[in-house]
Amino acid sequence: MATSIPKAPTLGSSRDLGSIIKLDYPDKEEPVSVLNNIAADLIYLGDTGAITPTGAFYFGDNLPILLSLLKQYAGKVRLVYIDPPFAAAGNFSTRNQTHAYNDDRHGYYYIEYIRKRLIVLRELMARDGSIYLHLDQNMAFTMKVIMDEVFGQDNFRNFIIRKKCNPKNFTRKSFGNIADYILFYSKSPGYIFNKQYQSWAEERAKKEYQYVDADGRLFKKVPIHAPGVRNGETGKQWRGMSPPPGKHWQYPPSTLDEMDKNNEIYWSPNGNPRRKIYLEDSEGISFQDIWLDCKDPHNQNICITGYPTEKNISLIERIVLASSNPGDIVLDAFVGSGTTLQAALMHQRTAIGIDNSPEAFRSVLYRFINGTTKMGDFVKNKMQTGTQLKLPFYSLDLYSSFEEIKAAREILIERKLRLKIA
Repeated sequence: MATSIPKAPTLGSSRDLGSIIKLDYPDKEEPVSVLNNIAADLIYLGDTGAITPTGAFYFGDNLPILLSLLKQYAGKVRLVYIDPPFAAAGNFSTRNQTHAYNDDRHGYYYIEYIRKRLIVLRELMARDGSIYLHLDQNMAFTMKVIMDEVFGQDNFRNFIIRKKCNPKNFTRKSFGNIADYILFYSKSPGYIFNKQYQSWAEERAKKEYQYVDADGRLFKKVPIHAPGVRNGETGKQWRGMSPPPGKHWQYPPSTLDEMDKNNEIYWSPNGNPRRKIYLEDSEGISFQDIWLDCKDPHNQNICITGYPTEKNISLIERIVLASSNPGDIVLDAFVGSGTTLQAALMHQRTAIGIDNSPEAFRSVLYRFINGTTKMGDFVKNKMQTGTQLKLPFYSLDLYSSFEEIKAAREILIERKLRLKIA
């Protein structure tokens, strides 16, 4: 594999490019104007009682709600994950064939709809915060330009490819569509990131760490030099050797001496030094920008709420653990079935979710009251019972009575979620 040698750009910087490449379309609102839109008046149902909630579910249009949240949370949200409509030009229903939401915006209507929310979300984010925007091939590449505009091209971190489903064999004149995409941006260069790892499989570990030390420990050999010429200590000779042409030592000679003293250097028969990396010191295999292990529900035993486009909770957990710490605020403005709320609360974060779909409201209630249900039970039209609570307000919608909504609020409080209505 070819290795590039870093050098300064000669035809402008990425910062210059980011300020030039913008999408122009009708009715594009200036950021100041977006932030001056009318904020929602939020109705908070009752006090919290003995239990202090660590999250909140807001029911209503997310733009005015986000603007309202600026009063309390501006600069405080550590992580945003949003899985908005994908501009699919369709209507979506639950496993029980109940209408959930319309995905009827496309073109510049869609772009501006998402962009306005991104502008407000940026103001809510802490300086060391991050945002993950989950889309498919319809708008991911268009919204990359918008994300560059709102957050700055220099704050782009990853274009994550996720395998969303098993292979499709029914396509005729195209390759199977089994991927969607997650745009990962930070608000500034100094963002929180906790590297995530997957455990070593025994077979892969032995293949990667194929050498055995005298004490029986498995290790692999890696170079101790890196691309680029240096004029300091790392560019000097070590043990009578210079770094290979166009490269430098990864460590100063004094550090290399210490490593050799500690038996951390492997010397080949022809005197070529390599660093020993031991399997026992490895935290695992670090996740890259292609995620193959977070598919959407794909067998009858996976537990779900039945909400359409519901994501695998392991996907959200990975994002929550990587880009936030315990006690941080995690926000999802298109909360759907509440997977982000659950993942955040499971890992001791403060969770904020927003949605205007009555079916999303019901799905969040169901998740936090009854848990999830095996996918196969939706096919059989048979819901698990067990210790489920009775839900006289399960048909909750925008026209439900105050008493029904209050009852929902009381149960969510027990699950550490406030309920607010816009």
